[in-house]
Amino acid sequence: MNFINPKTDFAFKKIFGSADSKDILISFLNAILYEALPVIEDLEILDPYLAPKIKGVKDTYLDVKAKIGGSKTAIVEMQVLNVESFEKRILYNATKAYSVQLKSGENYNLLNPVIALTITDFQMFEHLETVISRFCIKEKNNLVEYLADELEFVFVELPKFDKTLAELETLTDKWIYFMKTARTLRSVPEELGNVPELRKAFTIANEANLDPDELEDLERREIFIQDQRGAITKATRIGIEQGIRQGIEQGIEQGIEQGIEQGIEQGIEQGIKQGNMTLIVRQLERSVGVLSPEFKTSIAQLSAQQLENLGEALLDFASLSDLTTWLQAHNNRQ
Repeated sequence: MNFINPKTDFAFKKIFGSADSKDILISFLNAILYEALPVIEDLEILDPYLAPKIKGVKDTYLDVKAKIGGSKTAIVEMQVLNVESFEKRILYNATKAYSVQLKSGENYNLLNPVIALTITDFQMFEHLETVISRFCIKEKNNLVEYLADELEFVFVELPKFDKTLAELETLTDKWIYFMKTARTLRSVPEELGNVPELRKAFTIANEANLDPDELEDLERREIFIQDQRGAITKATRIGIEQGIRQGIEQGIEQGIEQGIEQGIEQGIEQGIKQGNMTLIVRQLERSVGVLSPEFKTSIAQLSAQQLENLGEALLDFASLSDLTTWLQAHNNRQ
């Protein structure tokens, strides 16, 4: 058997957000959020997966969203690429989900809690050793919680999970192992198959159960991810190489050691900026259409901070005119 990769947005949405995935999502959320305790007994999946694409969304898939117990909203997202301003996007999505609950004139006591669960295929918090980390709003000095249950942020960093199949102990371990390794498995391990919800997740993830359109879309999504990773790596490498060459040239005039050190530093900085710019251009072209050379030149002239701001702003762009307006406003600030 071959299983689709639950770390892609397509597969994640299909496994956890299909119309018949309620029991799977309940088990998964209880395992990750509540240490496998049966806290969540019922939920409603909002805007369930529709094959092959989620209506109204261009070349992408919505997060899995669910209403827990009729009140709390859970936003669940699988993120493979560590893109620019990703942390801000999580905050934006959570606060937006919180604020849109109210219509004009309604009382604030109608607001219900929101929890944002993010699974990443990269390390977000290198200074933390835990696989699962939880954040809430607290007073800065005394760490007193402020409406801690209203907005919660939970992160699962897959690269930090290193348990083998034989070392799995809890339901939490088993779900994280599934997320990290399902694509490489050729059968359902007994240690996972004895959990009904996990066994069902494997059934949905079995490539044999996908129709041709779904398989084609899955392949396209995986190619896109590889292309994005490759573009970032290549752009960063080219920037570093250019910086080192400049350093050698400077070394002839300023002294070899000093020039090379400056070149390496500049190269790393240029490489990171070039990688970010390449990724942002790709994201823009997927959102608003192919960019002209003039647009790309304007973006290349932005500072590193402005690129970061653009990476956040583009989430709200609907057309090229939105990009034009943004660039005109920010080019005037340079």
